[in-house]
Amino acid sequence: MAHVLHLGHQVWNNYHQTAACNLKSRIELINGEQPNGRAHLKGVAETVLALLREARQYQIPVRPIGAGWSPSPINVVEDGWLVETLRLNRTFKIGAGNLHADCDIGAEALLLVQAGATVDEVYESAEELGRSLRTGGASNGQSFAGACATGTHGSVWQAGGIQDHVRAVQLVTPERILWIEPTQACLSDDFIAQTGSEIIRDDRIFAAALLHVGAMGFVTALLIETDPIYMVQNIQKAAKIRREHIDWLCRGEFRKFSCAFGLNEEPYFQQLILNPFDPFDKKALLRFLYKRPYDPSIPPPPPGEMGAGYDALTLLGKAMAESDFFQAEILQLAMEQAYPDNRDVDDPPAIATWGCTTEEHAPIASLFNGSVTIDRNKLSEVFDLIIDSFRRGGGGTVVTLRFVRKAKGLLAPARWPDNVVIDFDGPNVESSHRGYKKVVEALDDAGIAFTRHWGKTNNLNEWRVQQDYGKDFDDWKWAQAQVMPDAADRQVFANDELVKLGLI
Repeated sequence: MAHVLHLGHQVWNNYHQTAACNLKSRIELINGEQPNGRAHLKGVAETVLALLREARQYQIPVRPIGAGWSPSPINVVEDGWLVETLRLNRTFKIGAGNLHADCDIGAEALLLVQAGATVDEVYESAEELGRSLRTGGASNGQSFAGACATGTHGSVWQAGGIQDHVRAVQLVTPERILWIEPTQACLSDDFIAQTGSEIIRDDRIFAAALLHVGAMGFVTALLIETDPIYMVQNIQKAAKIRREHIDWLCRGEFRKFSCAFGLNEEPYFQQLILNPFDPFDKKALLRFLYKRPYDPSIPPPPPGEMGAGYDALTLLGKAMAESDFFQAEILQLAMEQAYPDNRDVDDPPAIATWGCTTEEHAPIASLFNGSVTIDRNKLSEVFDLIIDSFRRGGGGTVVTLRFVRKAKGLLAPARWPDNVVIDFDGPNVESSHRGYKKVVEALDDAGIAFTRHWGKTNNLNEWRVQQDYGKDFDDWKWAQAQVMPDAADRQVFANDELVKLGLI
């Protein structure tokens, strides 16, 4: 069994201090002394099962929490239990003898990850085994399970969300400990039985569990697939773009765009941070990552040389503390001062493993963070509409363009074959909210389909979720009912946000 620390009644704030709640108790889970990974998973799952049964008996709502990274209130629970998993952070190799006969990948590609392991800890574990992740979010401090649950994405244009790595989910409800895989089995029945889990192999239920938004149960572990280790070369710079460059990106001409500002090759990752007051006359902040073979002789880079700039939330911290007014020049100054030192094509190359491309940052209070995801092929059509609407609303944040493929999971916001994610990151002031609402209204008025990030400010409700996800939403609700057929079990995971979204 895992150790359980009841830390009592307290007021809890999420990582970015954008949401808070009064807790009946904050509960911390800690690994026990079990002899192997299967026993660890079994002990933790049985501990969680006992907690959930107690919560159901006394009608106490429960929210699992990793790093509490999401700016949205999706993880807050009033007068309930917040169950912290960050000390459930072990990762385990899988032996070849533990694979199912139908498994389509080798054991060396698989990593068993406890729910509290952070993205950074998973990076480190994978690299120690000569492996790598293929994509990731904007930062590395989130729990890996939490990043999957909300559909965290990056800007690897050939990949979807971080949940695309997942090959199996261990999920605990007030009634059962489940091991959920797709129909294509991965681990042996004997291995799964030793984790104390009941097996479900079903494509729809697995697709729902990949991105469950905290409403299908308590995830205690994930089985993830990794890639052979590789490195990336980083180029980031401030440069003016033209309207035709937006058209290139709309058509997926990433190499052409890269050739104009970076290297004459296909980038692995591509991101633009724009000043919405004047996106063409003010410099944009560009970042490219190019895949390179792994070379163990290349030392890790100094802190900050490979990364930052990926997370636009960090860009405005200084200016947010110094000014309440975000005119074009002030915003531009904040962008360029906060961006890491330029690394241009003629500079000595900055090359490192994928795990070195993000950094933790200090939490930013008074944060606004919203996004829309649309079909990338509509970017040229809607770019001016989005920028003009945002300005009319008085929006004072940077605007970031990221590019991803269709992501796995029924409720994945990246729903189109090719997607552009447009982020609005900056101060939590009324103008930021007004600007974002104007964007949403303009896209609706123009009949442009779009989705929103589950972990950010999104102004969603059940009707809109049904409209955005259609049959996938119906399938997700069906899967939830298969996992938790008793409504009383589902209520254990209820909070105001999930009820509003129609997920509980």
